[in-house]
Amino acid sequence: MGFGVFIHRSDSIYDDSPAERYQFPPQYLRRVEACIGDWIVYYEPRRVDETRGYFATARVEQVIPDPKVPNMYLALIEPGSYLDFANPVPFSGNDGVVERGLLNEDGRISGRAQSAVRPLSSSDFNRIVGLGLREDAPVLPRVGEAVPIPGLHEEQAPFAFEQDRERISYLSSRIVRDRIFRRTVLRAYGERCAITGLRLINGGGRAEVDAAHIRPVEKNGPDIVSNGLALSGTAHWMFDRGLITLSDSLEILISRRVNDQEAVRALIAKDGRALAPHRVTERPHPHFLEWHRDHCFKQ
Repeated sequence: MGFGVFIHRSDSIYDDSPAERYQFPPQYLRRVEACIGDWIVYYEPRRVDETRGYFATARVEQVIPDPKVPNMYLALIEPGSYLDFANPVPFSGNDGVVERGLLNEDGRISGRAQSAVRPLSSSDFNRIVGLGLREDAPVLPRVGEAVPIPGLHEEQAPFAFEQDRERISYLSSRIVRDRIFRRTVLRAYGERCAITGLRLINGGGRAEVDAAHIRPVEKNGPDIVSNGLALSGTAHWMFDRGLITLSDSLEILISRRVNDQEAVRALIAKDGRALAPHRVTERPHPHFLEWHRDHCFKQ
């Protein structure tokens, strides 16, 4: 087992779904197989417009031949392991290249940086993930006490793992994942409710909006922004109970079981459409919306 970097473009020609699978040609088979059972980091190249740099981590469960495309393979991602970074990490910063393993003996960036799949050292993995999950300005829940995150220093410096078990425990923690998911979803929606369009900030400076999973975690819904919606309390309650849902084009659909249709229509956005994030890759994915319509929405 070993860490790795998988390059993924938002405009990729490959059949990638970062939270589920990564498609690749045979020349990378050995490198991908070396990551089975361990964690990888997704990276978006600098030449991509509005690049996210290193933007997520996930665990590779297995590698199989692509059943649909000859001479191609799929790295299947362990369900529930994918996690968007709270802070996308740029390729380089004030201290130079973040992925130090890309430097040659002369301190220059080597040709390894062009590889779509490449091994990643433990120190580089910890550095990238530490920067990606650091919460300098955390978006906290509205109620309850802040929960300390194990492995992070009080000054929010990048964390270091003493052993594999601690790293796995940290990345698998539901508390940690909920915090990071809320932060990434609220950032994508500008802290506005996708259904009402309202941006309400309470007296403590926190947004009065939740990060809702479209396909719930307990139903194998991943912690990816495209499986999330920023929703106010009432909208969240209606969405979870199937009283409202979204079409693939983000039209807000109201269940016929709602007892006060006029009141709900007055609550939702005037154009009847949900607010969408700026980045196409962060918008609700039709795959998750279809699941909500089929399993939650009360026709």
